[in-house]
Amino acid sequence: MDKQFDQFRASLLYCNKCGRAMPVRERLLLVLPDGELYDYLCQGCGSSLGSKTERATGPKVSPAKMQAPPPGQQRSAPKRKR
Repeated sequence: MDKQFDQFRASLLYCNKCGRAMPVRERLLLVLPDGELYDYLCQGCGSSLGSKTERATGPKVSPAKMQAPPPGQQRSAPKRKR
């Protein structure tokens, strides 16, 4: 069977405080090594209605490799004025 959908994005979710399906907005919570964690917030009252993890589709890169400068290019400390 062919894969029809890659990612879902919710536009309406049921809110217990409002008592009906409400429009939601996504808020990025965390950037993880294997993807990103999002929280869905009710646009009416601001309550958290759920979350989702969007998996990265590219090759995995460890956080240590992302932050390290290339070999031979050491970061120098800024010079202070006297």
